[in-house]
Amino acid sequence: MQKETEKKIAQLQLIEQNLQNTLLQKQRFQSELFEIENALKEIENAEEVYKIVGNIMLSKKKEDLKKELASKKGITDIRIKNLEKEESKIREKANALQKEVIGEIEENDRR
Repeated sequence: MQKETEKKIAQLQLIEQNLQNTLLQKQRFQSELFEIENALKEIENAEEVYKIVGNIMLSKKKEDLKKELASKKGITDIRIKNLEKEESKIREKANALQKEVIGEIEENDRR
């Protein structure tokens, strides 16, 4: 196998690691989004609401906490969308490089 092909394989492995990191980040934000959505549902039925800050629990106005959670939800949605775009770009790059590597390997096999 040529050195150039080996470099591309190493680059492909780095791209795959980058993709895994992006997927993990996306999964964390999706989990956070799920928690925020559940909290918003719970607030609807609650008469009193609290927020945990560090080691203490503070009483909050229901509307203030709803606004805070809605804002956090919006930010988390944006982060997830950005990670999905990044994931798509990484996948495209990986697929293109993979095709190159396969083509080079097949070409070397014919020789």
